[in-house]
Amino acid sequence: MAIPQSFIQELLARADVVEIVGRHVQLKKAGANFQGLCPFHAEKSPSFTVSPTKQFYHCFGCGQHGNAIGFLMEHAGMGFVEAVKDLAGQYGLEVPQDDRSPRDRELAAQLRRQQATITDVLEKAGQAWRRQLKGSPRAIDYLKGRGLSGEIARRFGLGYAPEGWHGLASVFPAYDDPLLVDSGLVIAGEEDAGAGAGQARRYDRFRDRIMFPIRNVKGECIGFGGRVLGDEKPKYLNSPETPVFSKGRELYGLYEARNAVREAGYVLVTEGYMDVVALAQLGFPNAVATLGTACTPEHVQKLFRFTDSVVFSFDGDAAGRRAARRALEAALPHAGDTRSVKFLFLPAEHDPDSYIRAHGQDEFLRYVRQAVPLSVFLLEATAEDCDLSTAEGRSRMLTMAQPLWAALPDGALRRQLFAEIADRSQVGPHELAQLWRLPGSGGAGRRREREPRPAQVGRRQPVKPKTVAFAETIARLVLRHSSSWDLLTQPDHEVLCRLQAPLGDLFGWLDSGSQEHGGQPWAALQAGLQGLEFAGLAERLMAYDESQPISRVVEDIDTTERDLRLSMVEIHLDLAAAAIEEANRLPQSDPSRVGRLLKLSRRQQQLLDDRRQLRA
Repeated sequence: MAIPQSFIQELLARADVVEIVGRHVQLKKAGANFQGLCPFHAEKSPSFTVSPTKQFYHCFGCGQHGNAIGFLMEHAGMGFVEAVKDLAGQYGLEVPQDDRSPRDRELAAQLRRQQATITDVLEKAGQAWRRQLKGSPRAIDYLKGRGLSGEIARRFGLGYAPEGWHGLASVFPAYDDPLLVDSGLVIAGEEDAGAGAGQARRYDRFRDRIMFPIRNVKGECIGFGGRVLGDEKPKYLNSPETPVFSKGRELYGLYEARNAVREAGYVLVTEGYMDVVALAQLGFPNAVATLGTACTPEHVQKLFRFTDSVVFSFDGDAAGRRAARRALEAALPHAGDTRSVKFLFLPAEHDPDSYIRAHGQDEFLRYVRQAVPLSVFLLEATAEDCDLSTAEGRSRMLTMAQPLWAALPDGALRRQLFAEIADRSQVGPHELAQLWRLPGSGGAGRRREREPRPAQVGRRQPVKPKTVAFAETIARLVLRHSSSWDLLTQPDHEVLCRLQAPLGDLFGWLDSGSQEHGGQPWAALQAGLQGLEFAGLAERLMAYDESQPISRVVEDIDTTERDLRLSMVEIHLDLAAAAIEEANRLPQSDPSRVGRLLKLSRRQQQLLDDRRQLRA
């Protein structure tokens, strides 16, 4: 059984080697690490060390070392696959099987090699900028003026990109190396404004900026953020999207904060690099920041791998409230009954750094503890600009509340909020359930929603197991992004809706829902599926989806469209091959046989061309 490398990486990122080893070895805290008696050889004084930062164990006595998977293999005598399955089971993950072709696996290996090379290039640039910082009094004075010590600067690897258009030319032997562009360090394809028309077309992206290395959870440098020393614009500049960096998935400071987050019991999400570094300086090392973008569901999902409590910190002005609303929407699908999400709104004149300096650590900690719970903020957000003393205002509030409430996973929190929304609206729980067409409410609209559309009517298409797999991929993508159903054509819809049960029935239901309600989040679809025969199929597809590593979660609609179309082409190819087989069985004397085969062959060739283009 071949297991995808991406799954192994995600499993090791999620697992805590201290917890895994600690089940078999008595460990004691020793500085930043843990120590104990080595389980692989007899010893009286501990030489066995486990590093929570590196997620690695090492014995200085016998030399045994490795990660969480390696420990299970060595200590429990498991094989590699058995150890992966055991570890995945401890974290509720399903191990996928790598059924890709050898060519696809080689392409994936090439991508991994490219990613490793890019991180090496980024680390080399970071080292050069750290040296530049030591020799720049102006940059050092700026950091001191912000209250940062040399120790905290070293901890976060801060550096300085000097003035000049080609500073990195002295760092890398070949300034025209494509990797400098691929890594986002150098911009190519535009005239260098500092060198004159017609001259060098490459220049450093970061110039005269304090540099903040952005690391993934494994500690690898995957990008940079740069801040100007004065008031120039833009104040902050991030690395562009690269094969190793996506700002919608990464959080600044998470690698540095991961142990502090576990110790504090919560993570504080701020709005900028300087907030994170300053908070670490002032006694709050459990802070992270988004990278110049709104908080995404992937951000929240990643945070919940390290803690069950997230506190979002925002300015108290209108912009801060808007950012908090986006964070609320991102957090709702992950806000289960055992998790805590809160929102901290500082006075408009303060950020976390200035508030602590003005009022002290204890006062800031009190502010954190009194942060607004998700349930309260959700109710406040739904009632914003709504006059609840009027029927019109209460109706508007219900319209605002429905998609937010539907995004919550089923549980006690969701049910309590439903009761509170019903109470505030003065509609009542039963009437609200009917209004929102919830299962069991007796609403006529729910029955109409389940009626098949014309696309479902017709002869059911028997398909091969391979096509079922592609159809399930499409169903998973549409359940995740129901609005992506509109990315497929009407003939595609008809093919999918005519598949054998239960897949065809599920697609028919999705088609009807798309026509009546448009795109809906999974939580809303999940509520509508209750009691339907194909609900189990949908739950299984989404359960598999949620078990996948973060790198496989598709939030980019462009990526979703490509995967949809590629899977759809594979289904059409399967059906075309079946139609050719059927035509070949016609008698040689049948006058329609040759024309039919020619038409089908052309169709098959067109589909093969489409597949090549999509895979390119």
